[in-house]
Amino acid sequence: MASVLRCANSLKTSLTRGRLCAPTSAALTSWLRYHSSEAKGKTVRIGCASGFWGDTAVSAPQLVHQGNIDYLVFDYLAEITMSLLVAAQQKAPNMGYAPDFVQAAMAPLLKDIKKKGIRVVSNAGGLNPSACVLALQEAAKKSGIDDLKVAMVTGDNLIQKKDEILQSGVRDLDSGREAPQGLISMNAYLGATPVLEALNQGADIVVTGRLVDSAVVLGPLMHEFGWKPSDYDLLAAGSLAGHIVECGAQATGGVFTDWEQVNGWDNMGFPIVECTSDGQFIVTKPPKTGGLVSTATVAEQIVYEIGDPRKYMLPDVTCDFSQVNLNQVAENQVHVSGVKGTPPSDEFKVSGTFADGFRCTAVCNIGGLKAALKGQKTAESIFKRCSRMFKVLGFEDFSRTHLQMLGTESTYGPHANPVCAEARETVVWMSVEHKQRKALELFSREIAPAGTGMGE
Repeated sequence: MASVLRCANSLKTSLTRGRLCAPTSAALTSWLRYHSSEAKGKTVRIGCASGFWGDTAVSAPQLVHQGNIDYLVFDYLAEITMSLLVAAQQKAPNMGYAPDFVQAAMAPLLKDIKKKGIRVVSNAGGLNPSACVLALQEAAKKSGIDDLKVAMVTGDNLIQKKDEILQSGVRDLDSGREAPQGLISMNAYLGATPVLEALNQGADIVVTGRLVDSAVVLGPLMHEFGWKPSDYDLLAAGSLAGHIVECGAQATGGVFTDWEQVNGWDNMGFPIVECTSDGQFIVTKPPKTGGLVSTATVAEQIVYEIGDPRKYMLPDVTCDFSQVNLNQVAENQVHVSGVKGTPPSDEFKVSGTFADGFRCTAVCNIGGLKAALKGQKTAESIFKRCSRMFKVLGFEDFSRTHLQMLGTESTYGPHANPVCAEARETVVWMSVEHKQRKALELFSREIAPAGTGMGE
């Protein structure tokens, strides 16, 4: 039977101003001294098989069989994913994690992963790491593996302390608005320290809840090289390595601006970072796979979702990416260096989800002369008809409506090519929000009648 280790992160008393508690035992101190000499000249290869919940099932086998990797990591938890996991757990209490991780990624590969000595770190635990671990244990049992050590990282879930946190006056990070009262999940973005502790204890697989995405890479690097929590330049370098691969094939040309240069989309290579103890690393991908690793593809990923590149704030370190050097050292190999780091802040970022009514989206094709004008009039008429029906039924009006004519460059706003407005074919995209589900059911029933009663 697979064994389970529990690594709970500790937050200080002030819940929104906690600092990760680094292990300080004498045993760990000796371990760090030992690794500081052993790690020189060593390289560690880490492959990332998932950039989001729903990524392709071919990535993990590719990295396991072709990547020559030491670690296989997965990032599942986009912010919208937390909302989806809340809904899943409300329907079934044993859910709330990413089942794809167990069923599609791990179960078919557990024997090979164990045989090759590959260690796994994943935030697939979502809101329910314990259920994810139980599912992994069952998969290991079915595979005939009885010596698999699985670690579970907890401590990110703050929903039980919601009232205390709200009373402290916390506000939305972007808008400055007060936190909503109807929060149904609250999770702190933890760092790499609990992953480090789990690996130190011998875990083969580490399952976590909410972490900063890059921590699934930084934790293994801290473990392998003996990096201390105060080695800020090294922690920043490891965080950048994690940041580059955390979105999967996005770093290997998946959404590259110059997409015409990228071949082999059907066999896209997933990213690997080959790291050394001094914090330098090479970004690459498995041989004989599609995609592209160039200074341009890596640079585009570096600036993805970081805000100020001189002050990218993480729980373990504040990163300065402004002086990073990228060098193409071989085909599909980019060397990365020049990362700097400073101490982290004394605060955690917390992601919360709350119930905010219902949304319905509808699309329909419009063809013929003046298609965009016809689509616009059709959608506006549907909105107007529904609003009138709501009034009769005693419903409030829509909370929000969105209308877009796809194919007319409407996403470009004032920069749209006016010729596109005269297209003979468009797709009407309507999205509406309302506090009541019944109102949107009514809206959904009014789409089809437009085909015979609104000029379609």
